[in-house]
Amino acid sequence: MTVLIAGATGLVGYAALKHFGSRAIALSRRVPPDLHGARHMAVDLTDAAACVDASKSWHDVTHLVYAALFELPGLVDGWRNEEQIRVNDAMLRNLLEPLIAAAPNLRHVTLLQGTKAYGVHVRSMKVPAREGRSEMREQPNFYWAQEDYLRSKSVPWTILRPVLIVGEAIGGAMNLIPALGVYAAAMREKGSVLPYPGGAARVGQAVDADLLARAIAWAGETEAARNETFNVTNGDVFVWENVWPAIAEAVGMTPGDSLPFSLRDIAPAAWDNIRARLGLASPGLNDFVGLSMEYADYQMRYGQTEPGSASIVSTIKIAQAGFTEVMDTETMFRTWFRVFQDKRLLPRP
Repeated sequence: MTVLIAGATGLVGYAALKHFGSRAIALSRRVPPDLHGARHMAVDLTDAAACVDASKSWHDVTHLVYAALFELPGLVDGWRNEEQIRVNDAMLRNLLEPLIAAAPNLRHVTLLQGTKAYGVHVRSMKVPAREGRSEMREQPNFYWAQEDYLRSKSVPWTILRPVLIVGEAIGGAMNLIPALGVYAAAMREKGSVLPYPGGAARVGQAVDADLLARAIAWAGETEAARNETFNVTNGDVFVWENVWPAIAEAVGMTPGDSLPFSLRDIAPAAWDNIRARLGLASPGLNDFVGLSMEYADYQMRYGQTEPGSASIVSTIKIAQAGFTEVMDTETMFRTWFRVFQDKRLLPRP
C-alpha cells in the first residue's frame, strides 16, 4: 500500500498522515510539522503542469486520500462562491488525471465532503440527514462538481461526510483547538473564569480527526465501502454550553456564564505578548489559526439570539457497513487541548 495524501497539513490530511506513516506520500505546499516517516512533496494543486511533473514519482500509489481544500476569506460566504467551486473542482482534476495515468495499481480514492452537502450553511437540515436522501444538490457547492467528476472515472471511491472535525493542524481554515485556545489564553489575562462567547444553542455533532483517519483507512480496504457515501461522527451529540465546562477544565479555568464575544476581535499583538511571555512554540495569530476564528464564531453561533435547528446526521449506514468506532466528544476536546499544550503551542493549565 502506498497512500497519496492531498492536503497533508490540514486537519484530515495530517490525521491520515499520522495513521499511514511510512506508507504515505504527503502533498502540501507547506511541510507538515512531523512527517511520521512519510515522504513529502511540495505541490500546488492549482498548477496542472506541476501535478503532471510530480506524478512521475507516483507509479506505486495504490490509494488517494483527497483532503485538499481551497477556502476564500470570508469563510462562510465563500462556500457558495463560484470561484471557490471552480478552483476546488480544478484541483481534484489536476491531481487525479495524471495520477490515474501514472499509477496502474491505483485501487481507491477517498473524497471528503461534509454537512454542507445537506445545506447546513443555508437552511435547517433534515434530522437526521441521511446519505442519498437529504442532499441539497440545487445549492451551489464544489462537492457536486468533484463528486460528478469522480463518478465518471473507473477507480473505486468512497465519499466520507464528517461533521465538525477536531484535531491537530496549524493555520487551517476550520480548526477550533487553536482558536479556542487563543481565546482562553486571552481571557486568562483577566482572571480564571472562561465565559462562553457564543450565541443561542444548537444541538450538533463532532468527529475526532484520528477516528476519521481510521474511517478513511477502513474505507480504502473494505468492499462494503466501495462507491458509497457515508456520514462520520463521534457517535454522540452535544450543545456547546454543555461541553464548555470540559473545555474550561482542559485549559485550567473555571467555566463562566454566557458573554457573547467574537473571537475575530482578539488582536494579533495580544497573542504575540502571551506567546513571548510564556515561551510558546506557536506562530503569530494569523499563521496559527488561519480562518478558524471566523469558523469558531460560526460554529458557536456568535450573535444568534434564537436557538438553532439541530444539525444531526445519521451514521446507521457506515455502522451497518462495518465501521463502528465511537468517541466521547468531551474526551476528544480534552485530548486535543492536551496535545497542543504538550507541544507548547498553547499555555499549559
